[in-house]
Amino acid sequence: MAPITAASWRAPATLSPVLPRGANLAAIQERGLEIRTPEGAFRARVTSTDSAEALRPADFAILAVKSYSLVDIAPIVRRCAEQGTTVVPLLNGVETLERLAQLDVPPGAVIGGLTTISAVRVAPGVVERRSPFQIVVVGELDGLISDRVDRIAGAFRDAGVDARASDRIQVELWQKFVFLAAVAAACGLARSPIGPLRADPLGRRLLRRAIEEIVAVARARGIGLPEGEVARVMGVIDGLPPGTKPSFLVDLEAGGPTELDILSGAISRFAEEAGIATPIHDTAAGALARRD
Repeated sequence: MAPITAASWRAPATLSPVLPRGANLAAIQERGLEIRTPEGAFRARVTSTDSAEALRPADFAILAVKSYSLVDIAPIVRRCAEQGTTVVPLLNGVETLERLAQLDVPPGAVIGGLTTISAVRVAPGVVERRSPFQIVVVGELDGLISDRVDRIAGAFRDAGVDARASDRIQVELWQKFVFLAAVAAACGLARSPIGPLRADPLGRRLLRRAIEEIVAVARARGIGLPEGEVARVMGVIDGLPPGTKPSFLVDLEAGGPTELDILSGAISRFAEEAGIATPIHDTAAGALARRD
């Protein structure tokens, strides 16, 4: 939806300027931001702008773009950070922090963050949350529970989000990544939602092996994933509604850009560095890439 949303924990019921792009900007300026949820719909009147100069310092800013848009939005993220704003990235993948540093965003301004939610932009200025859950986890990269992560988690909770501060954010980022990248690769290769895939013995084997490859790569990189991680992720997959499609498959079917490079592509790169075989993700990275 919006590249950045800045919010204050001193006034959690209010939303500071959002930076939508394209048709979203005009729609939000004209009608506000419409949010549809399983509990009902409402319209939020928010200040929207496409000018980085219009931003004022905020307590924190939510960075919530697709990974392939990170380079485009980096100058605005950098401006926020230089104004003393804490940046909370809620992107997929496990390379966001390194990529932001490469884009000259001061590392001290960035904390770890992840979200578990099913949300779709259904029209300009209209966002639909399709999941009953909306989870946010934030944490300092050094594992300490700081005042700022406590207050940021509190601001999310004040807004009705299931949010908490974590002292193991790197592990939790990888746990989400294991699930997300495995489902993306398997459903992408099969061009199938999760239900038919997991019901087929070979499809289930594909899912399991995709998970096992990521867990092996994570441990080779020193990520302390718990024992039984493969079984845990398979359990999560078994609990999904049969029609569930990962956002990667939705993007793939639409023919636009995808996050393949930070999903299976990243696993293949990490595996090569570690000397580990990852045939499922190598195949996904090679077969599902856009070549136009």
